[in-house]
Amino acid sequence: MQQYQNPILYADYSDPDVIRVGEDYYMVSSSFTYLPGVPLLHSKDLVHWELINHCVSSLPFEKYDFPSHGSGTWASSIRYHEGTFFVFIPLVDEGILVARSRDPYGEFELNLLCKSKGWIDPCPFWDEDGKAYMVFAYAKSRCGMKHRLSMVEIDPNCRGLLSEPKLIFDGEQIAPTTEGPKMYKKNGYYYILMPSGGVEDGWQSCLRSRSVYGLYEYKIVMHQGNSAVNGPHQGGWVTSSDGRDWFIHFQDVIELGRIVHLQPMCFADGWPFIGQDQNGDGIGEPVESWYMPEEDMPSYAIAQSDDFEEKHLGLQWQWQANPNSAYYSLTDRPGYLRLFCWKNPERENYLWYAPNVLTQIPQKKELTMTVKMELTGKEAGDFGGIGVEGHIYGYAGLYSTGEKMEIRCYRGIVTEKMFHGEAEERLVFSSKLEGNVLWLSMSLSDDKTYKFSYSTDGVHFTQIQEKFPLSRATWTGAKLCLWSCSKENKNSEGYCDYEYVTIV
Repeated sequence: MQQYQNPILYADYSDPDVIRVGEDYYMVSSSFTYLPGVPLLHSKDLVHWELINHCVSSLPFEKYDFPSHGSGTWASSIRYHEGTFFVFIPLVDEGILVARSRDPYGEFELNLLCKSKGWIDPCPFWDEDGKAYMVFAYAKSRCGMKHRLSMVEIDPNCRGLLSEPKLIFDGEQIAPTTEGPKMYKKNGYYYILMPSGGVEDGWQSCLRSRSVYGLYEYKIVMHQGNSAVNGPHQGGWVTSSDGRDWFIHFQDVIELGRIVHLQPMCFADGWPFIGQDQNGDGIGEPVESWYMPEEDMPSYAIAQSDDFEEKHLGLQWQWQANPNSAYYSLTDRPGYLRLFCWKNPERENYLWYAPNVLTQIPQKKELTMTVKMELTGKEAGDFGGIGVEGHIYGYAGLYSTGEKMEIRCYRGIVTEKMFHGEAEERLVFSSKLEGNVLWLSMSLSDDKTYKFSYSTDGVHFTQIQEKFPLSRATWTGAKLCLWSCSKENKNSEGYCDYEYVTIV
């Protein structure tokens, strides 16, 4: 039998949840301030995935018209009930959002299930008697605790709450960080699979009970053990068409975020067992490789490069805030992406604060991103370029002084990271340039550093010597990005045209 290798996705599709509908698998992940949000992926074999949609096109709160690092769409869950896909999405400051659609490729309708602050990681469950419930956790940063789970009865159509929440688990001693609950039922038991102990060093736990509200028994069902996979937890259980059980989860690799693993799963003495016991302690550990869930299926992949020939932006792109058609055009110059030199009306026009930054999740540890771009500057300070965003970030591009063009490179650093963050930027390189057409490249190395280089002919490149460390952002890995703006924060009719982006 064919085998697959973990991780199945070396990309920041964090907090994954998964379901099977017929012969198709669907997975969602969190996306925080990056929108459209809550990526929806599809697979035929649980190993190869394609990005098919986003469950949230924009968030219906003015706050998200500007970057809201650390807020936005946290860990979501996906379920299929009576012909409809339901995605429960926590907005940590606003409440629980429900996205629904009968077509996973179509538009999702949104409704706010409830207003709340600090309720996170919700998961719906429909019981055999027709009643519906939601299990959820709490964010310590918003409500002072991170070790409890609560259950609440909800309208079966997911339009509102029908009861007050009831505490079902307090893990202050045995599971000091308790989050990400996913609820299931098998052989008369209610099971709640949940991560415990924190993202970087935690483990996967399970609760089980004969009653929705408990009492629940507790058991550790997967941990790092002797494996190299730290914090193996937060994910979803799915059963393949042949009856085998599987568990998808993430591993936090810091700079590139939370990458996705697939584990075999079975039941032993009425409890889930995830991975393989490799050190004899009776607890499952993540496997490096295993037999394919399905064989001879399409080998999907997630798009990265873009030639901008379509009428809509590719699904791989997300803005750093709610999308706004004023930021860009794909029709003003067909075959090009035009990003306008937008002014930030709120504060300094730094990349960290800019809603019109167009981002993409890196799909591997080493890559080179190259663009061909043309800056049409109308005011001094008009700029267009590429970058890598995180708490330490860098970007480079063409800058118009009003009389001539320069190639410029900037370094930024984010402080006070917990709530949105404060940024500082400085210019680290500048050089005069003839003409306004530039090939610009960024190369990310396996040592977690990157550099920029530029060319005026697309053949001979000059490297900028400033080296940047790859750095995570708030609750996410680093992001690749395109950005055009007024660096001097002026009203401008300038723009930058990108002919293509290639990522190899």
